Amino acid sequence: MTRIEDIAKKLNISKGTVSKALNGASDISETLRKSVLETAVELGYSRSMRKRGAKKLCLFIENMGYSAPSDFGYDIVIGFRKAAEPAGFEVCCVPLDAQTQKSCPYDEYMLQHNYTAAFFLGLSLADVWLHQLQTSHTPAVLLDNYIRANPFTCYVGVDNSEGMDLAVAYLKNMGHRKIGFLSGGLGSYVNQIRYRSFFHALRKNDLPDDHTLAGSDYFFSECLQKHLPSLLDQKATAIICGHDLLAHTLLIRCQELGLRVPDDLSIVGFDDLPLCDYTTPPLTTIRQDRTQLGKSAFYALSSLLNSVPISTLLLHAQLVVRQSTGAAPERVPTLQIR
Repeated sequence: MTRIEDIAKKLNISKGTVSKALNGASDISETLRKSVLETAVELGYSRSMRKRGAKKLCLFIENMGYSAPSDFGYDIVIGFRKAAEPAGFEVCCVPLDAQTQKSCPYDEYMLQHNYTAAFFLGLSLADVWLHQLQTSHTPAVLLDNYIRANPFTCYVGVDNSEGMDLAVAYLKNMGHRKIGFLSGGLGSYVNQIRYRSFFHALRKNDLPDDHTLAGSDYFFSECLQKHLPSLLDQKATAIICGHDLLAHTLLIRCQELGLRVPDDLSIVGFDDLPLCDYTTPPLTTIRQDRTQLGKSAFYALSSLLNSVPISTLLLHAQLVVRQSTGAAPERVPTLQIR
């Protein structure tokens, strides 16, 4: 474990000077401070190694709404704070973007701002910091992202495989034999997991797993334009969507096409956002308890801070059945989609 003494020895300066530099003292030059921070990162030092002092946690949020109750991230942030703040931690929510990641390495950023550990929401596979986390010694928990072979990181999420199993088994029991899947772009870990889990669930339930039954695109409108005609041509009687917002977009498109949901087509979402109760018809979906996700993220982070190298923490999924699903139709309508 790297200590302040090790940084001081490496730079041939006093421990007091290192401590001042790490804490942003005004009498330390910016050049020396930067040198201390870079050396600290190089030697694997992090705030979590200090016996006293900083108890600040950073909640980085990217590609995700969190300020309104209807936003996906809102309940996660609330859950995390409910667990962290009574334990004596200050939680700082920081919107993250590509420019921040390019301008300052992750470990250096954490030291500069006196953060002990981090919880990440919404990182994409292309993010610079996601790659830097592979070798970081600063404890970090990631929602729906997995870092291999780094005992300082933990993946938190819902059991996507269980969720897909629940949805596919339910649809099969309702008589559906040809089930499609639509997803946002596969540039995120969770979208990839749900995509693979869908086909695993089809095979588990002895249903056709032809890959032409699935489609994805970053933009939901493009996803429907590209892949919905094919699914309908193949006589799919049910479609599972990787996100509730995509399922809602699909519901609207079906209304435009004159398709009756669920009489002609059953639709299942994923996440159980508040809007699911208010769509027309109300949306059947795979629920993940986002408040509990936030709490579990803090419990995982607490384990990492206490040198317990927890790798993965998954919550059980739950199928919430509403009016967007029903029995498979005896006759599948034929549509001409332009």
